[in-house]
Formats: sequence, C-alpha cells, structure tokens
Amino acid sequence: ADRHLAGPAAAAEDISHSAESIHQDLRFKATAERIYEALLDEKQFAAITGGAARIDRVAGGAFSLFDGRIKGRNVDLSTNRLVVQAWRSEAWRPTIYSIVRFDLSRQGDTTRLIFDHTGFPVGEAQSLFSGWKSHYWDALEKLV
Repeated sequence: ADRHLAGPAAAAEDISHSAESIHQDLRFKATAERIYEALLDEKQFAAITGGAARIDRVAGGAFSLFDGRIKGRNVDLSTNRLVVQAWRSEAWRPTIYSIVRFDLSRQGDTTRLIFDHTGFPVGEAQSLFSGWKSHYWDALEKLV
C-alpha cells in the first residue's frame, strides 16, 4: 500500500531535521521608520549598501538588489513595522526561494529588529550570516 494514502501520519524519512535558519535580535539607533525606508526605498537602499536596487514597494512587488545578485518579492508589508520577502541569491537554482522577515519595534531610544531567514539551501547559513552583517547590519548601524 502507498503510505502517502494511509492518512496524515508522516513516516520519519518524510521529515527533514537538517534545515538551517538565521535568527537575530538586533538594536539600531535609527527609528523604525528610517530602517523601513532604507529597506524598501530603492534610492536609500542603494545609497546605504552601495549596490544598485530596484524595489516595487507593495505586497507582491518584485525587487532586485546588489546589481541583481539578490532577487525576490515582497510578501507582506506593514508600514514601519514588518517586511516579509521571498528572497533568493542568483547563485541558487532558479526555483529556490527563502523567506526573510524584518520585524521592527521601538525599544526606548533604539529600534529593535528581529530578523529571521529560513528556507535557504543547506550549507549556506554561514555565508548568509556574514552577508547580512556586512551588507545590511553594518549599513543600518550608520543610520541615525
């Protein structure tokens, strides 16, 4: 009998336990509004990161960052609070997209950014972690 037709219980080999993800809890001096704009305004994004950007800043809108090396779509946007993107590197197979989530909130005189990146190819975590720091966090640190 086909085990997939037997009901909702999954066999152990159907569940992956090797997925990688990145979760960071960061603080920035800039306001949530300033960070949100830096993430979604193509001129501001290009100015702080140094790479050309095209960003259609609506839910469902496409983006191309760092001279086309990163592409995707905005999945969910909540002004000055939340950016969720389907995100991919040009180095990945064309059908591979990961999910990136920037959750912004005011914490005293700083902005708290809870960041999650999931669904990327196994083996990419260290490179992505370093890339987020050098291409995003270091740039956002300079905003006031």
